[in-house]
Amino acid sequence: MDRHPWRLGPRGQRWFDRAAVGLLVLLAAGHVVAGQTASTVFTVLEALPLLWRRRHAWPVFLAVAAASLAQAVVVEEPVVGQLAFPVAVYSVARWAPRWQGVTALLVGYAGALVASVRWLLGFGAGDLTPGNLAPYAVTISAIVTAAWALGFAGQQRERYVASLVARAEQAERMAEREVELAARDERSRIAREMHDVVAHGLSVIVVQADGARYAAAKDPDVATGTLETISTTGREALTEMRRLLGLLRDGDTGVAPQPGLDDVRHLVAEARGAGTRVDADLPPGGTEVPDGAALAAYRIVQEALTNVRKHAGPGATVAVRVAVGDDLEVEVRDDGRGAASSASDGRGLGLVGMRERAAAHGGVLEAGPAAGGGFVVSARLPL
Repeated sequence: MDRHPWRLGPRGQRWFDRAAVGLLVLLAAGHVVAGQTASTVFTVLEALPLLWRRRHAWPVFLAVAAASLAQAVVVEEPVVGQLAFPVAVYSVARWAPRWQGVTALLVGYAGALVASVRWLLGFGAGDLTPGNLAPYAVTISAIVTAAWALGFAGQQRERYVASLVARAEQAERMAEREVELAARDERSRIAREMHDVVAHGLSVIVVQADGARYAAAKDPDVATGTLETISTTGREALTEMRRLLGLLRDGDTGVAPQPGLDDVRHLVAEARGAGTRVDADLPPGGTEVPDGAALAAYRIVQEALTNVRKHAGPGATVAVRVAVGDDLEVEVRDDGRGAASSASDGRGLGLVGMRERAAAHGGVLEAGPAAGGGFVVSARLPL
């Protein structure tokens, strides 16, 4: 059911005003029949300006008031056109500034007194006593007050509705902005995840493939094991990529959950399987930390080990330390070539991603050359 109030459109408003003016002019036919030419003329003069009352309320009121004043001077009896005065007062209170509406109300009160005096004189009343004037003045003033109150209430309602519409539009813009920012953050997060997954998986595959190539001629068994590691690493990378890409689709993809703190052991084992010497100091299995912080720690270790394989050079030793206390502390230190490696692509996307992960959880990350050589990545995530 449509609960909106029925309202006239612009075309309907024009025809409504024309009909009202036409009705007043038609009622003026009584003055014509009675031979009251002046009353007929003033009725037309007072009614015609109402055609423009919506767009020019104040000038229309002044025109009607001027015609009413002239009519009070020339004609002693009431005329039909005086019905236009409360309509003009309503129009000023409805569509003009407030001070103009108040002025119209005061002019209406003055006009009520003038009309009462003029009509009593026209009706042949001898004494203009307060008792004689009061019924006329109070009645006319009540009509003027009612017209002004209706117009003022309509103006207040229109302003209130306009403020609601403005607030709704502002809320809609803010919601769209928040959605845009959330989508941007989600894209950045997925980009970081994809970078970590692809860079880590491919670096392991490249290292293992190089080893398998050299070992194939001398020890086929070693090559077979290396190829198996490549296959496993590739499958794991594809699984994580499917999970990430599933975030871009509707519905559940049914893939593996996000890695956590316990999965850091798999990263260490994988790095050792790739030939990197790794010393690990990890918390006991089952240590509970928030999922977001656990994922961030996992990705930081993963990216740091990837950078070791890419930049530390052959024979580098890595120390991985993860400690859980008041904060979650992560440190990956190697004794290789580190920042001096010529294999660096200079883009630093991995380090940027690690810093963004730490900052997203209210933590900090520092990365740079270590004292005595090598490279160190250190992060602290609040719990």
